Amino acid sequence: MLDGSAQRVAVEVLRFGPLPRAQLARRLGLSPGSLTRLTRPLVDSGLLVEGSPENGPDGPGRTGRPSLPLDIRASSRRFLGVKITGDAVFAVVTDLRATVLAEHTAPLPDPGPAAVVAAVADVVRPLQAAHPDVRGLGVGIGGLVVERRDVARAHFLGWREPVRLADLLAAATGLPTVVDNDVRALTAAEHWFGPGRGMRSLLVITIGAGLGCGIVVHDRVVEGAHGGGGTIGHRPVVTWAVCEDGHRGCAHGLVSSRAISGAVAQAVGRPVTYAEALQLAADGHAAARRVVDDAAGALGVLVADVATLVDPELVILTGDGIGLVEVARPAFDTALRENRKEPLAPPRVDVRPFPFTEWARGAAAVAVQEHVLGAAAAT
Repeated sequence: MLDGSAQRVAVEVLRFGPLPRAQLARRLGLSPGSLTRLTRPLVDSGLLVEGSPENGPDGPGRTGRPSLPLDIRASSRRFLGVKITGDAVFAVVTDLRATVLAEHTAPLPDPGPAAVVAAVADVVRPLQAAHPDVRGLGVGIGGLVVERRDVARAHFLGWREPVRLADLLAAATGLPTVVDNDVRALTAAEHWFGPGRGMRSLLVITIGAGLGCGIVVHDRVVEGAHGGGGTIGHRPVVTWAVCEDGHRGCAHGLVSSRAISGAVAQAVGRPVTYAEALQLAADGHAAARRVVDDAAGALGVLVADVATLVDPELVILTGDGIGLVEVARPAFDTALRENRKEPLAPPRVDVRPFPFTEWARGAAAVAVQEHVLGAAAAT
């Protein structure tokens, strides 16, 4: 972990590099002499490199050192990221910029805390052996996570009491460990290393078995006083739908993959998967089309509502249920446009495909942040 001004230099180059020295000094309000003093030990340690990282500290890029840009040597550090679902553990190894270098997936046979810790340790072990220079472990979990350490509640695992998951996993793996809500972790990766790079305000909304939202305001991910920042699944969007928890009109009861597949199954008189429900709608089945368009419209209302509150530079829509927007984009766009409050224009929306390894990559990004910033300065 770095301290003070050296930390500011490393973070700026990590997020926005390569940067010429003069530009970096201006961005940080440092004199050229102060910047040289701060960067010398970072270069000597191998964390920063002058010129192209491919040239290396001893390569041809050393000539004329002061005029060369500074960049992070992304390969100088390795991090592990893990995403815990109800039935599987997804793990990746990344470099300092959260580029995935290796991945591994294993089933989760038991959702109890002790079994989850054992399963994570088991999936991490071969990756640790192949990458002994790993500096930290990040874990993403769907639930209420406090201060990137303790899971206060994880409904999908049946956890009703607090679990000190970071401490348990640190003891099981021997690695510094940080835990975060999975959507917030994904938001951290998109903010630092994805399309939200350089933006001070951002929304990441995920669609799937539930709905999640990561919020960036003033260049910081919103965690909330009790770890609940970005909880949007039960925000009301209509008056007639009822979710499985009995909430009338909430987004979860209309937009979640289970709600859509259940409504289409009722309409066609047989069980259907989420993928089948979307395909029926795409093929022109009238009842399925109506269900999917209603869901996409409700999502548009939800996005407009949250975007009006935050006024973000960008909204990223993703998740394993993102096919909803692909099949019913006109219904989504219409609802978004009609429900965005004047004088604000509809926000820019980026619909992104979503492999499950992205969740694990997000967790690794949180581990990167913890490494360079420390828990007290988590972004």
